[in-house]
This record gives sequence, C-alpha cells and structure tokens, in this order.
Amino acid sequence: MPLANLENRNKYALITGATSGIGYELAKLFAADSYNLILVARNKERLQEVTDQLKQSFSVEITPMQKDLFHPGAAVNVLVNDAGQGEWGRFIETALERDINIIQLNIISLLTLTKLYLKDMVLRDEGKILQLGSEAGAAPIPLLAVYSASKAFVLSFTTALFNELKDTNITITALLPGATDTGFFHKAGQEETVGYKEKELASPAEVAKDGYKALMNGESKIISGSRTKMHVFMNDLFGAKKSAANNRTLMEPANKENGRELPSYSESSKEREEINKETGRKDGDRIQKTSPSM
Repeated sequence: MPLANLENRNKYALITGATSGIGYELAKLFAADSYNLILVARNKERLQEVTDQLKQSFSVEITPMQKDLFHPGAAVNVLVNDAGQGEWGRFIETALERDINIIQLNIISLLTLTKLYLKDMVLRDEGKILQLGSEAGAAPIPLLAVYSASKAFVLSFTTALFNELKDTNITITALLPGATDTGFFHKAGQEETVGYKEKELASPAEVAKDGYKALMNGESKIISGSRTKMHVFMNDLFGAKKSAANNRTLMEPANKENGRELPSYSESSKEREEINKETGRKDGDRIQKTSPSM
C-alpha cells in the first residue's frame, strides 16, 4: 500500500459517478493521497465492488452511498462532481423524459451539491471542488445537443464561481476531457458513431491525473490532452456555427465495419455488463428511442 499522507488522513472527498471511468480513477488518486472517500453511485453491486477494491489497495475510510446525494451529512474537504450522461440522436426523436433526466443529473444535481457543500466550505474557509465538464461544453454538438448544452453550463458556472471565490481559500476547477474510453458511449447509445468507432479515445487514468493535478494547484480550468486542447482552440477559431457542422461529422453513423466495438478500459466493460444486467437490454441507459405522442 502507498505511504500515508498524514496531512490528509482526516480529510474527506465526496465523489459522484465513482464506479467507472474518470470518477473511478479520481477515487484511486484521492485514496493514494490518503483522503477518506464518500463514493456516490446508483448501482449497488458495482458500488460495493469498487469499495472492496479500493479498501484492498488503500488504508483509508471508504463510505459507499447508493443514491443521489442532496443533503450533506458531514463536512467534506473536496467535492468531485463527476456523474454525467448524454443521449445520442436528433432532439426531436429522443425521449423527453431522458432529456430531462440528463439535465437533472448533469446540471441540477451538480448545482445542488455545489451549493450545499460550498456553503460549508466558505464557513470553514477551506475546500476544493472539481466539476467534470467536457470539450463538448466548448461548442454545440448536433445529435448530442442536450449533453453539450449541459456541459456548457458546467463550464460557465464553474468559471463564474472561481471569480466569486477569489478572495477565499476555496478553489473550484473545471476538468474538460475530450472523448474518453469510458461507459459514456454505451449509456448514450453512441457506439456506432464515427467519434467512437473510428477515433482515438483518451485514457480515463490520464484524464483523472490531469484533473487531480489542476485541482490541487487551484486552477480554474484544465483541458486534458493535447488533442482536446487543439479541438477547443479550433472551436474558438471557427465559431459556433462552423464548429457545430464539424462536430456533427463525429456524431454520424460510422462506415467502418471493423472499428472499435468494445471499450479497452476494463472498468467501463464491467459497468456496461452491470447496466445490461440491470435493464435486461443492450442499449445502455436509454429509456426509449422516441418521445411519446404529446
């Protein structure tokens, strides 16, 4: 086991979306740095599995919570809002219920947890918050419209709060990864697109390392990876309309028959299996393909 960081032994990090992908890798980084963990996720079996794995590797206290958390039960030193989902498809064809659920998870839950825990941090004048944004928040993405709009909120919200907190000892950081090898594509029904099947995906572990370093350094924003930095730069250069057209090409169905089929990241594969077992389907978290008649 790694050597204990005695400065952090009595500190707590609350991490949402901690059962796979970037959230899981962040949990490992915090545990390696001797933070006690409060892990929030919806899948009980997978949450317990991750808790057991981390307990075997790190000498820290780990508390699993199978629910969306809106009320602080105890002070935390670090809040990581990692949980988030999207839905691929034309907006007029995706289910309204699914769109609202995405806004609830990506915006309302993030805002609520930030409000509740930030108030306590301000009273103590100590704390850090990491918000998982996305390069999708830097430009409109057709066929992923609600998700990209929700991530634009995260980036704007976090940047504004960074300014509000400039005279305190609290920092808030937006992490902007590009397309990453996580379970996101499966949950969004996006696995047959050019962006998933034909393009290179970032490593969740590398994205988490970038986010963790930026958080500890008190940075307002970190764009993870040179390829993602280039994408964000080009979006800024081209403007919203041209960027939307360019981004749509990545969202179109792929033509390559021998493209990527499954994630190479093992934890995403495990979560995918749990989702399919839970729903009895093989289409991720999608509720239905089209909205019911109004």
